Amino acid sequence: MRRICVFSGSNPGNHSDYEDAALRLGEALAVHGIDLVYGGASVGLMGRVADKVLSMGRQAIGVMPTGLFRGEIAHTGLSEFHEVKTMHERKQLMADLSDAFIRMPGGLGTYEELFEAACWSQIGIHKKPIGLLNVRGFYNPLIAMLEHTAKEGFMREENLGLLVVESDPALLVERLLRYVPVEQGKKWVELK
Repeated sequence: MRRICVFSGSNPGNHSDYEDAALRLGEALAVHGIDLVYGGASVGLMGRVADKVLSMGRQAIGVMPTGLFRGEIAHTGLSEFHEVKTMHERKQLMADLSDAFIRMPGGLGTYEELFEAACWSQIGIHKKPIGLLNVRGFYNPLIAMLEHTAKEGFMREENLGLLVVESDPALLVERLLRYVPVEQGKKWVELK
């Protein structure tokens, strides 16, 4: 695995645990010799992951739509920076450049990116692992909703296994490195 795409908030969140997890995720990527692909901003959690990866000698590759976001200030110290025209082009290029995905806590954009990657996996567009960094139990309500969705018959239960859920950044990266595509009946194992 050469590169992992990390989607996260352009805000830092209300608890220092989120920034700490971003820094530990950047460190875990670098320790395993993995480069970062991300939204290209210098702010929020995404900026912290990029800063850490770069400080440890790995590459950080940013992808940002031209003039789309005022709040996302482009990171000027990246290894590569790609400007694209649309959000769809952004997500497609980030996916093309990556061998796996990690979702940190974030807002509506992060949720949208998570569901698109999971949907693409479900219908066979890719078989790349998708990790949820479940800092402070951030994704517990989402996990409960997805389990409810399967229970109510709107999603196959084995598709719960498309997501690798972990609260520790280093363990999440290690699990993604060992990922085997979903098998019948396999579910996530960690809810903290």
